Amino acid sequence: MLAAAMSLPATMANAQSNQADPMAPLPETQVVPPVVVPPPAPPPIWQTGEARSLLAYIGTIDSEGLNPRDYDPAGLDAALRGGDPLAISAAATDRYKRVAGDLALGHVRGKDRGEWYVTDADLTPAASTLLLAGALDRHDVVGSLRSLLPTHPQYAFLRTALAQADKSDVATTDRIRLNMDRWRWLPRDLGNKYIIVNVPSFYATLVENGATRWKHRAIAGAIKTKTPQLTATAIGVILNPWWEVPPSIAHEVAGKKGFVALKGADGAIQRWRQPPGPSNALGKVKFSMQNGQNIYLHDTNARSRFNSQLRALSHGCIRTENIMDLAKELLSDDAGDWTPDKVDETLASGKSVLAKFVKPLPVYIVYFTAAALNDGTIVNYADLYGRDAKVIAALNGVSAPKPKVVVKPKTTQTASR
Repeated sequence: MLAAAMSLPATMANAQSNQADPMAPLPETQVVPPVVVPPPAPPPIWQTGEARSLLAYIGTIDSEGLNPRDYDPAGLDAALRGGDPLAISAAATDRYKRVAGDLALGHVRGKDRGEWYVTDADLTPAASTLLLAGALDRHDVVGSLRSLLPTHPQYAFLRTALAQADKSDVATTDRIRLNMDRWRWLPRDLGNKYIIVNVPSFYATLVENGATRWKHRAIAGAIKTKTPQLTATAIGVILNPWWEVPPSIAHEVAGKKGFVALKGADGAIQRWRQPPGPSNALGKVKFSMQNGQNIYLHDTNARSRFNSQLRALSHGCIRTENIMDLAKELLSDDAGDWTPDKVDETLASGKSVLAKFVKPLPVYIVYFTAAALNDGTIVNYADLYGRDAKVIAALNGVSAPKPKVVVKPKTTQTASR
C-alpha cells in the first residue's frame, strides 16, 4: 500500500493522506467565479425645463471667463430637439458635471498650472452626483452651479472687470480670465484666518474674517529658483532658527566661515547648516509650515532688499518684511502664552525654540498676475515666471507659445488683498 501511494503523483498522495477515508473521491478543483462588473447606473431623469435652464446657463458662462463651446451646448440642444427623455438626461448630466467641475476646481488642470501643489477637494465625483440629485430635486440647477464659485471678493471684482473690459482687447480679457481660473483652483473656503502670499505682487497678507489684518512686502524666488504655488499649515514659528542649506546650493557655502558641516557615521559630510545669529540667512524667525517643497516664510539678515521694486531674489522661500511683528501677533492670539516679552527673552537667549500657535492657520502661496479693485479697475503684475501663456492656451484650447519671462514689473498700484 505504501508503495502504491508513493507511485501516485505528489498532489494525489497528499490529498489521500489528508482524507479520513482513503477510498473517498478526491475533491474537485474549485473554480473562482469571474468578477461581474455592474453596469453604470442610468443618469437621473431630467425635466425638459431643467435641461433648458442648464443650456441657457452654459450660454452665459463666458461671464465666468469660461468658453461655452467647451461644454458642447449644440449637443444638448440636439438632444432636447430629439425629445427622447433618456437622451436628454444623459446629455444634460454629462454637461452639468463638466460645468460643475470647472466652476469648482478650475478649467485648467495638471502641468499647465505651473508648479502647483494645492489640494482642492471642493467637488469629488461622489459630491458632484449628490449635488446634481439635490439640484434636480429642488428644481434649481443654475443655483447649484453658482454655489460652486469662489467666494473671495477678488473673484467678484475680476468678474466685474471682465464684464467692463473691451472684448476686442483679447490680451486684457485673457489675463482676467486666467486669473479668475486661478481662484477656482484654490479651495472655495480659505478659512476664517489665513496668510496669503501673492508672488507677482511681492506681498504677504494676513486675512481674518475677510479683512486685511496685516500686510507687508515680501521677497520671492528668483527666476532661476521659482517659488511654487502651494498651501501649508503653519503650526508656529521657530525662534533663532538654524538654516539647513538646500543641497542645490550647498556648494556655495561649503567650507565657508559660519557654516557647520553635519557628518554621518562614516565621517562624510551629509549637509551644511548655519547656526542662529546675526548672519543667519533666515534672520530671527522662520514659520514652521511643513510641505513637500520645503518652502516657508522667514525673516532675513538683508532687510534692505525689501526696498527693491523687483523682489524676485530668493532661492524659493518667502522672505517677509516685519515678520517678527506678525509672529508675535499670531503667538498671542487666542490667549496664547507666548507674549511679546517671552518672545524677546527667547530671542535674546540665542536658543532655537519652536513656539506654537494656539490654533494653526493655513498659508497660501499663489501666483496672480492680475487683481481688481472693487470698481473693476485692473491692477497688473509682471508674469515673473512666464506661467500665463500655458494657462491662457489651456483655457482657449490651443498650443501654448514659448513663455516670455518678464523681469521688470509694470505695477503702479496695489490691489487690496
